[in-house]
Amino acid sequence: MNVTQTNYGNSNINKLFTGHTEEKTEKKDPLGREAFLTMLVAQLRNQDPLNPMEGTDFTAQLAQFSTLEQQFTINDNLEAIKNALETKPQNNLMEFIGKEVMSESDTISVSEGKTSKGYYTIAEPADVAIAIYAKDGTLMKNIYQRQKEAGTFTIQWDGKNLEGITVPDGSYTFEIKALNDIGGQVEAKTTVEGKVTGVTYEDNIAYLQVGKMLLDPSKVTKIVMPSEEDKKTGSI
Repeated sequence: MNVTQTNYGNSNINKLFTGHTEEKTEKKDPLGREAFLTMLVAQLRNQDPLNPMEGTDFTAQLAQFSTLEQQFTINDNLEAIKNALETKPQNNLMEFIGKEVMSESDTISVSEGKTSKGYYTIAEPADVAIAIYAKDGTLMKNIYQRQKEAGTFTIQWDGKNLEGITVPDGSYTFEIKALNDIGGQVEAKTTVEGKVTGVTYEDNIAYLQVGKMLLDPSKVTKIVMPSEEDKKTGSI
């Protein structure tokens, strides 16, 4: 089992343990109904009484508003259809209970000092390190994985923090930092595995409960049916 290193003497390795950053994107609202009407009313109020807006111009602007209103209605209908399609699969989520699933996720669960199964996949050789964080962003552990060839590897964490103390039960996020031999970033795909024990809802969104983790059903990539032995022993 790999252990945390403190001094690697390699610039690539040192880069692996730099802090993680979160990207924030700003969204701007498009021109809406109220803004369009406000502009139209302002135009009418401020027009020259001696040279009022031509009737054809006013009719054209009303036609533009009518088209805009139709577009909003179409968008609302498409959004409703989209939500309905996304919600429909949730009716069958109970069928996941008792099955082992593999899902795209960067969350790992700790229960009674034992960690759930986590994996990462890289498409090219790289120096790899794993950073594990608590929900509030506190760094819990750095694990240096050394040079890895392309492939899928298990995340080996003993459930202890930087001081060697077992962390509280709960869910933690992990971040894979991989650099190739020239210091370039290597993309890593992260997955987790575990048995579904229930279905829970947060903000009207359904999640699969795996240990302390909540998994998005749409991110499930593999389902393993329970064996006959599991059925007989009642372990499902």
